[in-house]
Amino acid sequence: MAKELSIFVDESGDRGGKARYYLLTLVFHDQADSIAEAVTGYEAKLARADLPNIPFHSEPLMNGHKDYEFLDIEQRKVMLAYFSSFVRKLPISYITFVYRRSQFEDPARLMERMGRDISSAMIEHLDFFQSFDDVKVYCDNGQDIVKQALDRSVGKVLSKGVVRRRKTSMTDYRLEQVADYLCTIELALVKYEAKENGETYNKFFGGIGSFKRNWLKQARNKRI
Repeated sequence: MAKELSIFVDESGDRGGKARYYLLTLVFHDQADSIAEAVTGYEAKLARADLPNIPFHSEPLMNGHKDYEFLDIEQRKVMLAYFSSFVRKLPISYITFVYRRSQFEDPARLMERMGRDISSAMIEHLDFFQSFDDVKVYCDNGQDIVKQALDRSVGKVLSKGVVRRRKTSMTDYRLEQVADYLCTIELALVKYEAKENGETYNKFFGGIGSFKRNWLKQARNKRI
């Protein structure tokens, strides 16, 4: 049976607007490794705590918007902690690339840089990537330069094309949410180190020391 690698993509920060930073997170999952048990355990935790089983989205969760509008901050803290625990149990790995928007004149320059960075990461872990027969990328709409960068990198390094897939199963959707979570953790590190963290991060993660000892350390255990 062919080995398939799924890549789930999340980005933080607009590429041409006011955001100071742009982050790209890629989550890697061997489709042979089921996450069904971890998903079931996570959803059972939510049920026992009488918390809603809704798609995880870190920005509205931390700010109390959209689906999280009617939950108080203590409930949202619990939901974030439960999702963090869920991520720790998953057979995944990830990588995040961080860019300052001021360093790029236009999106095309950023795409070139992302392509080089993705290629370098794949070359560094070539044995891992070459162990798969197929590579499937799950991207949301609007990530056109990300798609192009991935296409070029995978084609160049692995000599195989990228198959773009739409999310069709709960596994797909949960792993996309994992990419969102990990991207948020890596952005939080950037903000803490630049002393731009603000009250929201402090409420959910504590000070920079607590954040690094707990949240960041746990996430980084999954870094490729």
